[in-house]
Amino acid sequence: MADANIRIPAEARDRLAEIAAAEGMSLRAYLARLADTLLTPAERAERAERTLAVLREWTGYNPTESEEKRLDEELDRRLAEAIGR
Repeated sequence: MADANIRIPAEARDRLAEIAAAEGMSLRAYLARLADTLLTPAERAERAERTLAVLREWTGYNPTESEEKRLDEELDRRLAEAIGR
């Protein structure tokens, strides 16, 4: 595997190195493990779509776009009300 140089602020490097050391790992190994555990935006979207499909099949709940919009607006209204208190 070829190595790559990545420029980040020294504070970020030091923090990551401290976290890696606490887990008994080198910074290189820690970053490789971290990269393996994170999802790309495309992977997150695909997982979300699969999850929604499973939930819709399980619950039978499948709102239309207008119903989703109305529910989102209601949630936004309630959050604004709660924050305003």
